[in-house]
Parts: sequence; C-alpha cells; structure tokens
Amino acid sequence: MKELIVLQVTIFVMIAVGFCMRKWKIVSAAGKGEITNLVLYLILPANIVTSFLVEFSKELVRDCVIILVISILIQAFCVIFGKLVYRKQPEDRRKNLEYATICPNSGFLGNPVAEGIYGAQGLMLASIYMIPQRIMMWSAGLSIYSDKTSGKGLAKSVLTHPCVIACLIGIVLLLTRVKVPNVILTPLKTLGRCNTAMSMMVVGMILADADLKTMFDRTILWFTVNRLVVIPLVIFLALRFPPVSELVRGDSVVLSAMPAGATTSMLAAKYDRDPEFAAKLVAFSTLLSLPAICLWTWIVSL
Repeated sequence: MKELIVLQVTIFVMIAVGFCMRKWKIVSAAGKGEITNLVLYLILPANIVTSFLVEFSKELVRDCVIILVISILIQAFCVIFGKLVYRKQPEDRRKNLEYATICPNSGFLGNPVAEGIYGAQGLMLASIYMIPQRIMMWSAGLSIYSDKTSGKGLAKSVLTHPCVIACLIGIVLLLTRVKVPNVILTPLKTLGRCNTAMSMMVVGMILADADLKTMFDRTILWFTVNRLVVIPLVIFLALRFPPVSELVRGDSVVLSAMPAGATTSMLAAKYDRDPEFAAKLVAFSTLLSLPAICLWTWIVSL
C-alpha cells in the first residue's frame, strides 16, 4: 500500500508539473506536440525493449499468450459495447464515443502505471496487451471516422509503429536470450526511465488546454463512467475465476480503466466530426481517470 501511495503521488506531481508548464506558457502548443512525439517515437519504445530483458520462464511466456488473448477479447467487447450503448447519439458524437471506447489512453497512462505496480514484467505484459489495441486503432477505429480502411495501409501503420517494432524486438530478445551490449543497453535504460515523467507531463499539458468551465456534459459524464468504471468492472469480474496469474489479471483491469485516447480529438479534427466535443471527451475523462486509477490499482492489489 505504501508503494501504491508513492506511485499515485508521483503521477499527480508529474501531471501537475506538465499542467503548470503549459499554463505558464513555458511549453507552447507546438512544443506539447513535439514532446508527445518524443515519448511515442523514442522514450516509450526504449522502455518497452528493456522491459523484455527479464528472466525467461515458461510461466512468463504463458502469461504473454494469455494477456494477448484477453486483450483481443476486450477489444471485441469494447467494439460491441460502443455500438450498442451510443447508437442513439447524433452521428458525429457517436463516432467520437465509439472510437474513444475502443482506443483508450492505455499507452501514455497505462504503461507507467503497470510498470509502477508490477515492475518490468508488468510493463512487458502491458506492451503485449497493447498490440491488439494498436491494430484496432488503425483499422476499426480509423474506419469509424473515414468509413474505409486499406489492408495494405493498415499493415504498414501497425508494423511500422515504433511501439510495435519495440515489442517485436523485445520478444526476440526474450526468446533468444541474446545479451545486449552495455554500450546499447545503458542508453536504452536511461531513456526508458524518462517514460513515466514525460508521459504524465503530457497528460497535464492536455488538461491545461481544456476549458473546465464548459467541459461538463451529460453525455461526456455518461461515457466517462462507462470507460472508467463499467468496462473495467466487467473485466475484473470476468477474470475473477479463470486460472490466470495476478499479474495478468491486474494488468488487464488497470489497462482497461483508461480515459479516451488523445487520438480521438486529433481524428475528430481531421475529419471534422465535432472536434470540440472530442477534446472535452478526452480532457474530462482524463481528469476523472486520476481518482479512478487510484481506486483500481488499490482493488487489484488486494
């Protein structure tokens, strides 16, 4: 419990730092985008690769396979859930709600939390968990806005994503037990240690750009409850009885309790699908995700 409290305080402090940096104009809007790219294309991939450099065991490989299957089932559930629950919403809002349901912010928020609770193995399993979600992001997710997807374009988007490449490299290193030279490993570990701080500061910058006075909306509140409470509760109850490890169960529940991903507002703006509503959806669910993550990390730790 003491470690969980330290983790949550650390997350809050890093988010507050990012919030202040953006509010005080120390970081511009363009700078926020560049920092986001830095995390996505360098720091997070380095963190993912080093997370696979753990002691090899049959149990670990089994956990990787199990969490991959669980993630696929969760993605299928979220697709059906989004289509059923939000089917009566206006078209533009419905598209944003469906996309945010199947593409939460598990990368920025989920990976640091998983690493903080479960260490390197937790981060490694979180990276495996994210593979189906990244595929959905560029296939079913993108088709919600564009109404079409290209098989070739999908394969290219997924296979060239830095986090997916890092995950594949990590799997090869785990299975082959190749010893990475210190001249390469040390810089990778140094970059990876920046992940929690940089990711949480980006979340703080997103919140700083939100107008909290106009953010409240009954539909947004409804989505936030579904995304942060209902979906992880279903996952938590569904995994109470199958013979899975506590690590797999905890990672799956925590990663399913994440707010709307930042790409929701980006794609809404690109395809002109009520981008203001999408931005509020991301900001409001991110704001309320902080106490929700505290609650779920406590529950799965019991």
